[in-house]
Amino acid sequence: MEQNKIEEIVKKVLGELGAKSAPATSAAGKSVPKTAHVAMLTGIEKMEVKEFPIPEVGDDDILVKVEGCGICGTDAHEYRKDPFGLIPVALGHEGTGEIVKMGKNVKADSAGKPLKIGDKVVTCMIFKDNPDITMFDLNKQNVGGADVYGLLPDDNYHLNGWFSDYIFIRGGSTVFNVSDLDLYSRVLIEPCAVLVHAVERAKTTGILRFNSRVVVQGCGPIGLICIAVLRTLGIENIVAVDGEEKRLAFAKEMGAGKTVNFKEHKGIDALAGAVKDALGGYLADFAFQCTGSPAAHSNIYKFIRNGGGLCELGFFINGGDATINPHFDLCSKEITLVGSWVYTLRDYATTFDFIKRAKAIGLPINKLITHAFPLEEIDEAFKTNIRMEGLKIAVINK
Repeated sequence: MEQNKIEEIVKKVLGELGAKSAPATSAAGKSVPKTAHVAMLTGIEKMEVKEFPIPEVGDDDILVKVEGCGICGTDAHEYRKDPFGLIPVALGHEGTGEIVKMGKNVKADSAGKPLKIGDKVVTCMIFKDNPDITMFDLNKQNVGGADVYGLLPDDNYHLNGWFSDYIFIRGGSTVFNVSDLDLYSRVLIEPCAVLVHAVERAKTTGILRFNSRVVVQGCGPIGLICIAVLRTLGIENIVAVDGEEKRLAFAKEMGAGKTVNFKEHKGIDALAGAVKDALGGYLADFAFQCTGSPAAHSNIYKFIRNGGGLCELGFFINGGDATINPHFDLCSKEITLVGSWVYTLRDYATTFDFIKRAKAIGLPINKLITHAFPLEEIDEAFKTNIRMEGLKIAVINK
């Protein structure tokens, strides 16, 4: 064999060996490490930050450097009781980060927007083989039957949740380019999508209109975002009901006109009277029940006028049975009731515009994140959430 050909072959082999041994780099020139740190729930109320190898990125996969993730009520339930039987599990589904590696087949996000190294992204769901759930399906089906990063059983990838410094997004997942939103806004996308969907469900009744009198019961993050969504739609007559004055004060910042503290009223009749007074002597045209409390669900019918509407969205897990009187609460009042759970893909994309609109009219959406913890303090982050010391608790990577 000629000497020059031998040299070419040697150079090629050495080049390939060097490519395999050298770490991949992002567009910014930063090295991607060989391992990632993942906060694994390994037992009830027991988080451990473990180190795992970063898998090879296939042609349809994306590797994301995590920038932040909010703690959802679902995360807290899993942390305290493991109701889904997932332990050990990498939690975190309200996350966002920056693409640092991507397969050659990845060209655009789930809405058709181009994707490149350095773009900021969020994920929605992993749909597997359900052709009924598509981006622009007019028969809007919610995505409750799909898998979600942060609630996946542990497997050989391990990088399955957003409470980590890297997450491995596999081919077939939904992903959205949200580079035009700041970090806190991106962390809030998932919970905001829940409320965009709930208000869309409410609108199907034909009762919710610009001049509707609306009551929102429960001023945790879900109820507060509900108020913000209603306000961005131009609805002004909103009354918030809760038992904590700090949350009621924030409800006014988010768009509520009046507030009612249920702790100041003894019995449902007195509470219903206070809501009626706050609405100018009228019962509500429409109500949103955001608490996850069966007793609160039983009570809310008393706040609604004959022919009014109700959206129940507070129960993301089995919170127990609620007692109502079908004659007085539903039939004789002819209340239209809709349930809401998670969102559709279309709602998820709509949420990006909701966040921009809310900020444009001066609603302090980002103030919902009251506490930020580094990954190594995730146990304290969860305990802060459970103690209800803030609103939205987030894990933010520096």
